[in-house]
Amino acid sequence: MIFRKILIILIIFLTLGLGIAGFWYYFKNIYSKESLKLEILGSAEVELVEEIEYIIKYKNNGNIRLEEARLIFEYPEFSIIEEGSLRQETELPDIYPGEERTIPFKARLFGKEGEAKKAQAWLSYRPKNLKARFESATSHTTLIKFIPLTFEFDFSSKVQAEREIRLRLNYFSNVNYPLSDLRVKIDYPSDFQFLESEPQGVDKNEWEIGLLNKAEGGRIEIKGILSGEVFTQKIFKAQLIYWQDNKNIVLKETVKGLEIIRPSIFISGQVNGSPQYIANPGDYLHYEIFFKNIGESPLENLFLVVGLTSEILDFDTLQPGSGQFQEEINGIIWDQTMLPQLRLLSSMEEGKIEFWVKLKTDLPTEIRNPKVLARIDLNQAKEEIVTKVNSRLVISQKGFFYQGPIPPQVGSTTTYTISWQAKSLYNGLKDTKIRAFLLNQVRLTGEFLPKEAKFFFDPASREIVWDIGDLPADESGPEIQFQIAFTPSSFQRGKSPDLISSAQLSGEDSWTEATITAGAPAVDTTLPDDPTIAEEQGIVQ
Repeated sequence: MIFRKILIILIIFLTLGLGIAGFWYYFKNIYSKESLKLEILGSAEVELVEEIEYIIKYKNNGNIRLEEARLIFEYPEFSIIEEGSLRQETELPDIYPGEERTIPFKARLFGKEGEAKKAQAWLSYRPKNLKARFESATSHTTLIKFIPLTFEFDFSSKVQAEREIRLRLNYFSNVNYPLSDLRVKIDYPSDFQFLESEPQGVDKNEWEIGLLNKAEGGRIEIKGILSGEVFTQKIFKAQLIYWQDNKNIVLKETVKGLEIIRPSIFISGQVNGSPQYIANPGDYLHYEIFFKNIGESPLENLFLVVGLTSEILDFDTLQPGSGQFQEEINGIIWDQTMLPQLRLLSSMEEGKIEFWVKLKTDLPTEIRNPKVLARIDLNQAKEEIVTKVNSRLVISQKGFFYQGPIPPQVGSTTTYTISWQAKSLYNGLKDTKIRAFLLNQVRLTGEFLPKEAKFFFDPASREIVWDIGDLPADESGPEIQFQIAFTPSSFQRGKSPDLISSAQLSGEDSWTEATITAGAPAVDTTLPDDPTIAEEQGIVQ
């Protein structure tokens, strides 16, 4: 009987325990899944250090008041905030059923271009009449889509071994926020011998930049000697690094290869005194063809033909020397009556013929990678001389009035828009750049289009560089516009001073591998290309 009573009591307690546990489990599931909605609202994409506002939004979707609420918000790593730490805790008032609130957090994001930055939030609370605490969590990812920094190497892509070379690394900021704690690090190939740099670095491959404001930049120039086998590639790598709390972020990275070449070797002919002459449209070509009997027996009654293949030659200018031009084969012939050495050429004896012809000045617009091919046929020996022709570069530099006093006034600032355009008519170019210098009393405003252009200014030399990169052959070409501000001094009164020097367009012809240039005149305050400004309006008052 006693055992039965004990059993009944145990069953009652077990039933109560299961009921309480079930009640607690029921409420726990409700609040953990449905009671609170938490989210972070913010931009999906930003530029480097562009201000972003995160909006923490929460709502009580349940029927019970949520008490002792506490919000933890964690900014993305390396964020810049006005005060406090990157992990912030906030005590919240009770959240009533149906109530919705928002809390803003502002920051500037640091990171690599294309890097996703993650902000996180946690909101913990206790439902009324329950001792258990619950927590909701959420996150928001923002992509750093663009870093308006120019960071590029500037040096030739070919060099002879054991020769001293100069490497230039240009950097320029158009970020709407001052950048501090910056460093540049360069990794050299193993065969590079560092000699010196300007400015001097922390060591041979690291430099402190310090503070970099908008429209400011600089240049690191390194002198060294590169060794290695002919035709091997050597890679140089540079990083622009931001330091914070003994951690670092690589903001920009650039890599450029350099090929080791050997000096030109004379084979069987030369043009204008060079075995590998690179021509320009309109050039006169002076061909010298050398031939030598390297056998042990003499050669007799030889016949030499040089065929010329090219639509860009002006055959009306051809001077065949001692030879005879035959139009039906577009070639010049020599026999023993024209050149005594062709009658008998002894062992190790050398002979020579020469002729002249001019390239057309204006080549067909549709032509690409032009060349002149001279095919030499002497007895059964054959050789070719290929003369590649450089592209024709066209550069435009124009100035236009933007705002401010006109004519310019001493002590007052007038702003102008400078337009640059580059064209390559026949061949593509690489490592293409336009360079010019700002005159005194002239400064950049930091405004330029297109925004993604690699634009650089060296404050020491006052040189402006637009790094175009690859420039395809086309009658139209890329264009950049940038603003400058001019504040005349008293000594310029009554004059129309230059605003910007003559500009030079340069690049490596992808076809000829030669560096070619073109120039445009300086622009002064009379703005000859601006139809709205009369010449007298350019005279400083």
